[in-house]
Amino acid sequence: MRIIAGSLKGRRLKSPAWEGLRPTSDKLRETLFNVLMPRIQGARVLDAFAGTGALGIEALSRGAVDVTFIDSDRRAQALVAENLALCGITGGYAIIRSSVAHGLDALRANPAFVPFDIILLDPPYDQRPDEVLTRVQAVVAPRGLLVVEHSRRQAAPEAVEHLVRVRQMVSGDSALSFYESKVPNF
Repeated sequence: MRIIAGSLKGRRLKSPAWEGLRPTSDKLRETLFNVLMPRIQGARVLDAFAGTGALGIEALSRGAVDVTFIDSDRRAQALVAENLALCGITGGYAIIRSSVAHGLDALRANPAFVPFDIILLDPPYDQRPDEVLTRVQAVVAPRGLLVVEHSRRQAAPEAVEHLVRVRQMVSGDSALSFYESKVPNF
């Protein structure tokens, strides 16, 4: 696993040493960031179900100003921290060590909270995309973009409240569903 482009291009990331974590492939990550490129510079990004941290680190490499990583697995939290250190990243990020639901509640409870411009979700494939979207939609900035990676066998909804699917891409067993927030302001 490596960083595809940007200031950290070519840096190798550590992979999980345990079963049950399915990192996004380099090919799918490259496809995702080719689509995100016009929006990534200066963006505030959430990498939920962070796993290795590869999505958030790729965002930082390509110019995101801030990335928040959320994962409930202590091994994944340590792996994200290790991969950030391997890349020499010392600021512009936060790691929330909790479930995505509790992490989102903690973020929203902070009076200084600012919604995210881009949200990257890579939940376990047995979790339905609509369940994840319902939980996360409250932290998307107006006209923000949310991308959920899911099994192509799991149908992603056309819309969930103010999130409307604007694009879907399939690669092998994986699909990327892109949702835009249609709320003009909070």
